[in-house]
Amino acid sequence: MNANLHTLQVTIVGGGMITHDQLLPSLYHLERLGAVGPITVCALNAAPLRALAESPTLRRAFPNSSFVAKPDLCAEGNGTNSTDRTYPDLYKEVIRAMPPRQLVVVAVPDALHNEVIRVALDANQHILCVKPLVQRYAEAAELEKIACERGLLVGVEYHKRFDRRALVARQDYRAGRFGEFKIGEARLVEPWYYRHSNFQNWFTKENADPFTYVGCHYVDQLYFITGLRPVNVSVVGIEGKFPNGNVGYMWSSGRVVFENGGILNLINGLGYPDDAAGSNDQGLTMFCENGDKGGILVHNDSWRGVMHSYVRDPGPGGSLFNSVSPDYMKLVPWEGEGLKPVGYGYDSVEAIVQTARRIEAATAGLPEAEALKRRREMLRAVDDNGILATPANSYINELVTEAARYSILRNGVPVDIRYEPQPHIVPS
Repeated sequence: MNANLHTLQVTIVGGGMITHDQLLPSLYHLERLGAVGPITVCALNAAPLRALAESPTLRRAFPNSSFVAKPDLCAEGNGTNSTDRTYPDLYKEVIRAMPPRQLVVVAVPDALHNEVIRVALDANQHILCVKPLVQRYAEAAELEKIACERGLLVGVEYHKRFDRRALVARQDYRAGRFGEFKIGEARLVEPWYYRHSNFQNWFTKENADPFTYVGCHYVDQLYFITGLRPVNVSVVGIEGKFPNGNVGYMWSSGRVVFENGGILNLINGLGYPDDAAGSNDQGLTMFCENGDKGGILVHNDSWRGVMHSYVRDPGPGGSLFNSVSPDYMKLVPWEGEGLKPVGYGYDSVEAIVQTARRIEAATAGLPEAEALKRRREMLRAVDDNGILATPANSYINELVTEAARYSILRNGVPVDIRYEPQPHIVPS
């Protein structure tokens, strides 16, 4: 069966920033292309769903696109308090009502991923989950086992894997062109205005921190490029208060030691000035050697050679001067209606969607036992290919996340990661 003939129904669980900025635009465009549809978005209450439905950005880019809102916006009405009612279990009803072997997109706070993914797997649904998959390795291993048993894809949306710079670096490193990684640094500091967003309701000390929320991108990227596994993690956090009074880690400094002795230092936070150019500060530097020569990889991921200075309509944070990055996610003119998404943010979503479609198209009409065998074979090939992140090929991230959470809550104690007899963490 031609994969182009197989359309996936999609339910997004979570209506926050990442849904607005990346997930829903990507899925709207894939709906235009016949890959997905219809699209349902389920949230804790109606407020974020109304914001999505009324977004000028999405309306301009996708004038003929819409989603099914759960809870229903019409039923909620437009009164002042109409969006205050919460529906914590509604997503379970929505997922269980889907036909099997469709796609559930998990875009909720990190601490809630495991619960939502389990509900979706129990309903026989493929998964697209924002990073990190879960916060403990044992949870990731259990999810991998369930997904394998049922022949379901669990794709983790580490979109930096689809950055062309990372793909070139992976190819060149593994060809020996850089030598061996020895030491490096990475930074990813998100904008100050995150502190005034819904982050202040969930990004609290007991649930999250900058290292595991965004630093994980660069831990995964170094592993993705080099294949080296992390063996020791230590993270120190700096606390601060959100406008609503909740306490969270606003900054973090982490160190990851890899199995060859190489070290990556990471700076992360929620504090890039809103008035500064661009919307964040991020990049990776890796120093390598082969015994005779030194090699270096430098990725400046917040400035990619484009500068804009506007006379009106400032960019993110309200700055008139912007170091515009066109590579992660932009909505641009194209030959069709509205605008289309471009960048590795879209490429990552598309890759997970198309992989699920190929699996379903290749097994449609087969006897169930034969179909399950074929689905498992295809899933193993995805794992082995190593480009699209899955529990099997990105599990080091759950180990690092678990170690980092242990470390940051104990003021930076070092934590070892051991892989035998089975992967686990041990305080140093």
